[in-house]
Order: sequence, then structure tokens, then C-alpha cells
Amino acid sequence: MTMRAFLWVAVALTVGSAVAAQDVSLTEGQADISIMLNGQQIVISRSQDTDAMLTGEFAKTSRPCPSFCIQPIIPVAGVTPAGELEVIEFLQKNMAHNTGLLIDARLPDWFNKGAIPGAVNVPFATLNAENPYQADILRALGATPTDDGFDFSNALTLMIYGNGPWDAQGTCAVQALIAAVTRQR
Repeated sequence: MTMRAFLWVAVALTVGSAVAAQDVSLTEGQADISIMLNGQQIVISRSQDTDAMLTGEFAKTSRPCPSFCIQPIIPVAGVTPAGELEVIEFLQKNMAHNTGLLIDARLPDWFNKGAIPGAVNVPFATLNAENPYQADILRALGATPTDDGFDFSNALTLMIYGNGPWDAQGTCAVQALIAAVTRQR
């Protein structure tokens, strides 16, 4: 298979300005991370509200399947799941050096409510083979057409995320990209 690593992530980061003292850190001894992305200083930290709770529809513990089915932590064999620290490392090593692209596979309404800084919204459904513009999107991601699909070997390294481990949007995006590699044209 001629594809660079696709990563799927579930993260709970907040973005804002640096806080003098923080009780809730990213790791032991590291309260926040500061990254320069596209000429803008971004500070990533955790919410300091220790009484915060999930609210709204995602606080529900039981929802009908489909569409809210349990998702595998590894969405596709060979895909490496990533957590918050891996996302931060990806931002520092790949995004900051223009070798990677962070894809928010959620629907635009969710993206507009808040996204990881630097992420590009490519809704999962736009990557499906049925989308007449899929080839254009794949080319924009750096893939090149081949006789039997798309070659991602010279593309940016992609990291993909959705609304979390319970959400199928990130998984569907990864599956559509994997299918595009080997699809018969």
C-alpha cells in the first residue's frame, strides 16, 4: 500500500492564553504547550474548572445504535490511534514544519463550534467515493491518482479526528481514505 500513516485522534484540549497558575496540567510538570502555527502563538491547556461535567447530548451514556455504535479504538488495521500528547507532538513536529495536516472530519457545524488550532475541516462524507469531488479533495491533500487508486506517498502526513472515541466520523474518514488507495479506477 502506498500511503503515509493516517492517525485517528480523540482529544479534549482547550486553546487560550497562558494562565499563571494551573491546577490541571497536561502532564506532570507541564501546565500548557505554546506552539507557533501560521504566525500565530497558540497556547494549549486543559480547562481549570475542576467541577466541569459533560453537558448536552454527549453526556448520555446510552444512545441508539446505529448511528451511535461503539467504535473500535483502532479504526482500521495499521492505523495508529493518538491521544492528547500525540496531537501536541504532531502540532509541534509536523504542523509547525509544514509536513503534516490535521483534519477535523466532523460536520461543519461542529467544526465552527470549536476545533484544534490549525485543523482543516474535511467532513468525513466528502471523502466518500460517491462524492463527485472526492478526487479533487484527495489531490488537495497531496495524493496523486494511479491506475488503481491514489498514491499518498508524497502527501503530507495526516492526522484525523472526530468528536471522540464514540464518534464514527473520524473512522469513516480514515476508511474512505484507505479505500481510495486501492480503489479500482
